[in-house]
Parts: sequence; C-alpha cells; structure tokens
Amino acid sequence: MFKKYFYKLENIIAWSQSILTPKQFIFLSSILVGITSGFAVIILKTFAHKVFSFATYINGILKLSFINSILPIIGILLTVFVVKRVLGGTIEKGTSQILYAVAKKASIIPRKQMYAQIITSSLTVGLGGSAGLESPIVITGAAFGSNYAQRYKLSYKDRTLLIGCGVAAGIAAAFNAPIAGVLFAIEVLLVDVSISAFTPIMIAAAAGTLVSLIALDESILLSFKRKEIFDYHFIPYYILLGTLTGFISIYYARNFQRIEHIFTHLRFSPYKKALIGASILAVIIFIFPALFGEGYESIKILSEKNPSQLLDNTLFSSYQNNDWVLLVFIGFTMMLKVFASGITLGSGGNGGNFAPSLFLGSYAGYLFSKFLNLTGLTHLPISNFTMVGMAGILSGLFHAPLTAIFLIAEITGGYDLMIPLMIVTSISFAISKRFEKHSMDVKPLVRKGNVFTTNKDTNILSTLDTNSIIQTDFLTISPDENLEKLVDLISHSNQVIFAVVDKEMHLIGIVHFNNIREIIFNNFRVKHTLVKEIMTPTIDIIYPADSMETVMNKFEKSRVTFLPVLKNGKYYGFISKATTLEAYRAKLKFMTIE
Repeated sequence: MFKKYFYKLENIIAWSQSILTPKQFIFLSSILVGITSGFAVIILKTFAHKVFSFATYINGILKLSFINSILPIIGILLTVFVVKRVLGGTIEKGTSQILYAVAKKASIIPRKQMYAQIITSSLTVGLGGSAGLESPIVITGAAFGSNYAQRYKLSYKDRTLLIGCGVAAGIAAAFNAPIAGVLFAIEVLLVDVSISAFTPIMIAAAAGTLVSLIALDESILLSFKRKEIFDYHFIPYYILLGTLTGFISIYYARNFQRIEHIFTHLRFSPYKKALIGASILAVIIFIFPALFGEGYESIKILSEKNPSQLLDNTLFSSYQNNDWVLLVFIGFTMMLKVFASGITLGSGGNGGNFAPSLFLGSYAGYLFSKFLNLTGLTHLPISNFTMVGMAGILSGLFHAPLTAIFLIAEITGGYDLMIPLMIVTSISFAISKRFEKHSMDVKPLVRKGNVFTTNKDTNILSTLDTNSIIQTDFLTISPDENLEKLVDLISHSNQVIFAVVDKEMHLIGIVHFNNIREIIFNNFRVKHTLVKEIMTPTIDIIYPADSMETVMNKFEKSRVTFLPVLKNGKYYGFISKATTLEAYRAKLKFMTIE
C-alpha cells in the first residue's frame, strides 16, 4: 500500500517538473524536502524523548540511576550491530561528509544516508549515548535533498541547493527556529551562495518548522520561557563569559579529537571496542546522570528556578540544599561532557556535537553567574547567562556566530538578549578562531587532507585533480644534442618549453623558447651550441600527488608559466598555468550556486 502511494507521488512530481519552469520546480522541491526533513526530526526526537522519559520513570521508582548506565551500553552495541549487519560495515559520521560531498563528489550523498542516520542515532542517543541528534538530522536532510535531485536529474547547482534546503529544514524543525536553520545551512555548510539561493532555503526551513509545530510535542523541543530583562550594567560580565566560552570551546574541540584518536587506534573488534567504551560511559553517567542522552532536559532544569533537581536520584542527592556542592557537581558535569561525547562516538555510537555544545554552554553560563552570585560580588541574572552561554560555545565550536545568535534568540521566544548574544558569540568565535583554525565540522576533513574552508578559491582548487591537467605529450631533448635538433623540434610543434632529460628520463633542466630566441637566427651558434650549455635548472617541481593549492603556490613563487612534473623520480610532463586557470574558471562556473 505504501509503495502504491509513493509511486503515485513520484508520478505527480514528475508531471509537475514537465509543466513548471526550472525555478518553480525548485521551489516545489524545497517544500517537499523541507517536509520530509521535518518528519525525520519528529521520528528522532520523539524516540529519544520517550526513552528518556522511560528511564526517568524507572529511576523514580528504583531511586538509583543504574538504568541510565545500562541503556547506553545496549544502545551503542545495537548501533555497532546495525552498522555491521545492515549498513555494510561502515557509516559516515558528522556533517563534514556533507562538505566533502559538495566539494568532491558533485553533491552526491549515498542513498543509505536517508535512513542510516535515523536508525543508528536513535539507538545511540535515544538509549542514552551522550551525543546530539542534530548532526544525524542534518545529514538525513542533506541526503533527502541530494537523492531527490538525483531522482529528477537536476544539475549540480540544484543538487547543492536542495542539500542546503534539507539541512536548513532539519535544524529549523529540531528547534522551531527557521532563521537559525537558514543561517546554519549558509554559514556552516554552503559557504558561497548567491542571494537568489536564499529563497528556496527559506521555504524549506519554513516547511520543516511548520511540520514540527503541527506534529511534534512542544515539550520535546529545547525552548525557554523564563528570562530576565537585559541590563547594560552587566556587559563586562558578558565579556568575561565570552572569553570563558571561547577557551572552553578550545578545550572541548581538542579533547574530543584526542578521545576519537585513541578509539580509532584501539586494535579490538568493533563489538569489543563498543563494550569497553560503553562501559566507561556507563560509569560516568552513573555518577553524573545529567550526561545521559542529549541533555536538553537538564538544560531546561538549569534555566528554571530549582536547578537542585539535577541532584535527584544521584549519589549526591543528600546535598540538594547546598549551593556550593551543586556548583561543584555542575562544574564536573560540564568538564566531563567532552569525555562522555567522545567515548560515545569513538566507541561506535552515532550522533553529533551540536547538542553537547548547547549543554556545555548552558552549564558554563550557569556556573559562571552562580559562582559570582555566591561570592557576593554581584547579582547576575542566572537564566540569561545560562542561555547566552549556549550561544558562546556553539559559536566557538562551529565558528558560526550568526547561527548561534539567532538560534538562542528564537528558542527563547524573543530578541531581548540580542546585545549580550552578539558580545558573547563574537568574543568566543574570535578566541576559538585564534587557537583553532578549523571548526568541528572541518577538522575531520583536515585530518584526511581534504581541507574545506570559507575561502572560495581554496575550496574550488581542492576539487581539481592535479593529474587531470598534466600534459604528458611534450617532446623532450637530450642535453648532448646541438641546437639544430631543438630548432627542428620547435618548427614541427607548438611547444615553447622542452624538458632536457637523460637516457633514463631523469630531468636535468629545461629550455624555454624565449631563452634561445636570439641564438636560433645565428646558424653558427645553432650548429655548435649544445643544449646543456643553454638549459636552465628547474625552479620548482610538481608531483602528481600535489594538491592544486600547492601547484598554484609554486606558480606564484616561481613566477613561471610552466612547471615540470616528476613521477617516481623521472620526468612525466608539464603543467601550464594557463591550463590550470582555465580549469579553475570552468569549475568556478560549475560550482556557483544561483
């Protein structure tokens, strides 16, 4: 029955494509991708919330948090099982794969990502893994957009645009924050889009948000009703909070990378690795139950009037009336979040760092403001600092200050905190950028040598293959030949540069036509001059494995128009600067999203 309706829908869409203009069809497609991404959010969020509610209910009966420790072990082991038995043994994690698909794979995202992320992240995070659902949501939305575009044979530009639509709709639906969804898609993923591309992305974000509003229980979403009026007298403290969140972002980014590195190099089977990691996570969650799952429920508790509820059913429940014990507990929970998230993902679970960044930020904001209040130095609005702290960490980790500002503004129901949000996010971003050149999304690409940055030229150059522009049909000459031989080669070819090689094709030097222009009209000199007497040494060498950015840097440094290429230590061909620039212009035209 489902297949029947699915095929009918496909026929309707195909018919619509035949009667609509390309732009009109993109608008229709953005709505459909937005709605689909919205439903993916509903499935993920509802499942995760139900499991958390179940665990909380059991804890209320047993008065001990051991169930919170058992569920993550089950979830991570089930995730590894599904990956091995259902998904072919591998699954790409993190939004960096979207950047890679756009830059290197012509915006083609595998079909399995339309369901793989939903299944695995539901098991991991839904059963208590200390990670977020936003990254899987974003990847799922991007996969919907890419595969939809492939199904209806849309161009690379349109595929990329619909990927952005899926991403924007996913974030918008997850937080009921359409503006933040649009900004995340553009600021983090699609770093170079024209103004006209905003419209489909905005339509998709609105569609995703509408689906979420209609079908998703508001209590599942991260939203705040309690905030206090902004007082400009507290600006110095917001500056300090921005500095603090900037350094905490660096702490999280570096330690998360170290934990992932440790698990990557463990020589155990996937199941054994999962069991070891999940067991460590279980101990951490047993002591600090707030690290269970996404952590959004604890963020809400922290922003309300009774944050001591965080100590309920914990080993420290007898200290609920002691503010200093609560503060220490919150501090340790905050610092351990990176280890809980790193272990969750490193041991085989699936999720992302978006929710952990919000968790970390809320705890940092609360810790900072509550500590100053307890010392009697001032009386800060704790709820405001808790919410603004989230924007600080989000901006620092993802290098996305605009997304951070508008996300918190939207989930708090207004823009009263706009000034402190701008202060904290800009300072946090500046500090993080100073010490961490790449964001959490880009770091995995950097480690693999696939740097993707906000620099448009660098991104385009990274998509070009050096081997594709090497010219291997250039004629060569021996160093012991006289110039008569060289003149003969020039007269029968359109070459202006020649590689001078020995019998084993080792490069000795090069001869450029401009260097012998005056000699070739002197018959005596042509006849009695050897090539080795007028050849010049090579300034820079290109290797097939060099990136195009490296090639362009060598052209810039040497100030020549041709560079020789060596392969396995022997002459292989030449790369022309003109050919390289032509390939760049063609790729630029191809990749421009309009």
